[in-house]
Amino acid sequence: MYTKVLNMYIKQKNNPIFVQNLTQVRVTFLGTGTSQGIPIIGSDHPVCLSKNSKDKRLRVSVLIAWDNYKYVIDCGPDFRQQMLRTKCSTIDGIVFTHEHSDHVAGLDDIRPFYFRQGDIPIYAHKRVLKSLRKRFDYVFTTKNKYPGAPGVIVNRIKNAPFKLKNLEVQPVKGLHDKLPVFGFRFDNFAYLTDMKTVSDKEVRKIVGVKVLVINALRIEPHQSHFNLEEALGFIERVKPETAYLTHISHLLGFHDDVEKDLPENVFLAYDGLEITI
Repeated sequence: MYTKVLNMYIKQKNNPIFVQNLTQVRVTFLGTGTSQGIPIIGSDHPVCLSKNSKDKRLRVSVLIAWDNYKYVIDCGPDFRQQMLRTKCSTIDGIVFTHEHSDHVAGLDDIRPFYFRQGDIPIYAHKRVLKSLRKRFDYVFTTKNKYPGAPGVIVNRIKNAPFKLKNLEVQPVKGLHDKLPVFGFRFDNFAYLTDMKTVSDKEVRKIVGVKVLVINALRIEPHQSHFNLEEALGFIERVKPETAYLTHISHLLGFHDDVEKDLPENVFLAYDGLEITI
């Protein structure tokens, strides 16, 4: 089965970082596209017209699994399609990076899980929870609740480690333009998306992870996302064994053309890709 979890603390400049050694963390890329997805509706851009399945990208999300547990990071407007494609029939919860539509718009589609499992745990910063309550008030209400509405168990997180079952998760704070967003470290895997600025203090939380996932929107600079050059520079700061790029727009280029010019330990993620750490 799985080896006993070993816990240890590493101190870097008086900043304790919780590290665990699990046998396996399994990651499925549910979506690797930017807010419009690829192809974009009505676009005649060559990447949008590509026949390569790796150039077709749903909105960004991943499924994290270990032992018998499954958690989704973000549930955007393609959540239903992603769950059907992966044949995922149960989840233990949803962890949110931030409140933008491409990361939260699929919350209503947790209903099939709710009907089978009951209230679904969600984990988010208090600002994100406030936005979700406003947008999906019928999910959170306890009075005169519509009988077909799903329910959630609210877990407020801040920039401090929190537990998901037997695994401690380390948030990593960054800025998406001026909006604070969370990435997350799961054991030796770190997942960051929609980042533009990450402080040295936050980078120290993930230095040396085996696998890093980071956003790389396009070639040209962008106000609120890493472009390719910035993403590769961030990878150099973290120095993972392997890195995957996600939250990709059509303006980054064709999957096969871009990947062949990347450093040997850096790859473009694509929808459906599964990795084990």
